[in-house]
Amino acid sequence: MAEQAEKARQTARSDTGDGRRYGRPDAAVVRDALGVGVAVGLSGFAFGVTSAGSSLTVWQSCALSLLVFTGASQFALVGALAAGGSPLTAAAGAFFLGVRNAFYGLRLSQVLALPRAVRPFAAQWVIDETTAVSLAQRDRRGARIGFAVTGLSLYVLWNLTTLLGALGAEALGDTDAWGLDAAGPAVFLALLAPMLKTRTDRAAAALAVVLGLGLLPVLPGGVPVLVAALAAPLALWGEGRRAGRPRNRQEDGR
Repeated sequence: MAEQAEKARQTARSDTGDGRRYGRPDAAVVRDALGVGVAVGLSGFAFGVTSAGSSLTVWQSCALSLLVFTGASQFALVGALAAGGSPLTAAAGAFFLGVRNAFYGLRLSQVLALPRAVRPFAAQWVIDETTAVSLAQRDRRGARIGFAVTGLSLYVLWNLTTLLGALGAEALGDTDAWGLDAAGPAVFLALLAPMLKTRTDRAAAALAVVLGLGLLPVLPGGVPVLVAALAAPLALWGEGRRAGRPRNRQEDGR
């Protein structure tokens, strides 16, 4: 009976997500979610400037932020266009970067357990930041609050700053003369660097840089980005080989 009662309490805790008893206070979750939303949302300025420098109009830049809403893919798209790549290769690179959001969605669907009618709308906010904030919470209530506050604040601010950045770039004229073409890559690296926590992560990033920069002079614009995507499976393969060596030596008696 005691064991069954404990299981019932655990089930109730996971279903109700009582932030006051089992998780963090709601105010703390909102504060952290707003911090992430504001900090990352301000980088929309850099995207707006970079997008305008890639010969996209203000409205095209805004449409990307409204409909795509995943910073890495957006920067990859406009970066490939700025490098002279075709729209097809630029879109392909952005697509491959955006595929990771589908895997985030699989995990968040279990954590958030949102009503079926809400899921299509919530899917627009499944990105790195909302995933990180949601998974950092201890219960379902906190995860839902973190997801909603991060998604809403980031979506609104990212789109607003994209508009302001694109308008500002048009007012400045030639963005290359101001060196603003480096803003997009700089922001992208700043967002990426904290995620490189393991040796495999750093190896994949280093290999992607080598592939991208090494092939840049010999391949059309946008294609080196696609080739650099091979860095992740290559790094994972190398990690698997290293992990298997000690086991093989023990089996051989060496």
